[in-house]
Amino acid sequence: MSLVDKAFDVNEFREEGHALVEMLSRHFEGALSGENDRVFSWKDPDEQYAYWADQPQGRPTLDFFQDFLDRSLHMHNPRYMGHQAAMTAGTAALAGFLGDALNNLPSVYEMGGAGVALERLVVERTAKVMGFGPDSGGFLTSGGSLGNLTALLCARANMSACSEVWVEGTQQQFAVMVSEQAHYCVDRAVRIMGWGSPGVIKIPSDANYAMRTDLLERYYEEARAAGKTVVAVIGSACSTATGSYDDLEEIAAFCRQQQLWFHVDGAHGVPVVFSDKYRHLVQGLQQADSVVMDFHKSMMVPALATAVIFKNGQTRYRTFAQKASYLWRSDNAEEWFHPSRASFETSKPSISLKVWSLWQKFGDALFAEYIERTYDNARLFARLVKADLEFSLPVEPASNIVCFRYLQPGKSERALDVLNQQIREALMNDGRFFLVRTELRGRTFLRVTLMNPFTAEQDLLDLLAAVKEWGQKLSPTCRERALARGA
Repeated sequence: MSLVDKAFDVNEFREEGHALVEMLSRHFEGALSGENDRVFSWKDPDEQYAYWADQPQGRPTLDFFQDFLDRSLHMHNPRYMGHQAAMTAGTAALAGFLGDALNNLPSVYEMGGAGVALERLVVERTAKVMGFGPDSGGFLTSGGSLGNLTALLCARANMSACSEVWVEGTQQQFAVMVSEQAHYCVDRAVRIMGWGSPGVIKIPSDANYAMRTDLLERYYEEARAAGKTVVAVIGSACSTATGSYDDLEEIAAFCRQQQLWFHVDGAHGVPVVFSDKYRHLVQGLQQADSVVMDFHKSMMVPALATAVIFKNGQTRYRTFAQKASYLWRSDNAEEWFHPSRASFETSKPSISLKVWSLWQKFGDALFAEYIERTYDNARLFARLVKADLEFSLPVEPASNIVCFRYLQPGKSERALDVLNQQIREALMNDGRFFLVRTELRGRTFLRVTLMNPFTAEQDLLDLLAAVKEWGQKLSPTCRERALARGA
């Protein structure tokens, strides 16, 4: 049998596929039950690279899969509390497998008709849940960074002062206004558009790390006086460092007054629209001109899966108007069944399949339950932190992100910065918990994002105990130091 024939051998595919599903099922059972007590085993980057580079060609596929699984981050473990990425629901994972196996490209209808139709359904349903009307529209794309960039390009095209930029280019200094706590991808998008650092006007945040909307007018007038053309104001829902939500209603009112584009970066936090309990956090969302939301953060879908929703669905066509007769039957028709007319990607995976598989099986209620369990957990953890004098809480959590800081009497703020960083590194090496660190106004804090709905109160208590244990090990008392010297 030739190598090409072997690569497409159906019997081998069937055998390995069954074995892989069984392997993952055992892994999920062990992770969720706590049988596997390590979230991951930390490896030095160079060691990790050297290990894989040293593996011989021709290893049995299942040995390779098991090896990769063992060396990966186990996000189904309830003690995974790290970055803003979802543990994948089984149905969505299987849908991703199906989409990858078929490899249809839902950028133009003839290459992926079923996926294109499902994308329209996902977009329409998402827009409706967000509160938008029948004139809304959008598309699915590969991640919030690309989604935010696309939305800002549409914002630029919508401004009368820069409506011809797509064709003629520009020499003007355009800018957006955004909270100082906004995700770094906003800054990156502005630089990609050629506006440089002057194109990002950062508005200070308040005590809760949300945008100070009372300063919008002042910063806007200062920008105009400096010769800048402000294109849009961006609201964070929510911010990455603290999970704080900007006041979307106040931003919407300001944008109406100044006739500016109102964009919401809701990659992590906008799925609260599914929850009656937490929907109030994005009050005013339906007034936005564009919204970005990641299904792969708070909706249990494999990465990457992002919705870009527009209040006026036709905006995106005007922004990306180009000729490509080999793809589209006409140059000017706004054909919903050719998503590539309205975004960067002319090739993309079947994102809609992963999203719709969960949605059609469980409905809105699944997403509501997930949001409420993870957001409730954040409030529980905040109460545990506040009840323990060895910790401080810089801000009450609005989302499922909680920042906290380990304290020791007599230590300076700088010494505590170092100690908290060391604690995080020790926890990473230990492998029983996974959390990250962040800086808030020059100080170092530990940070959890409670993405796993199976994280229990005992897991949270054990985390605090582990932090204290490492804090004491890494910072012995004067008596302990004296005993150590005497020994």
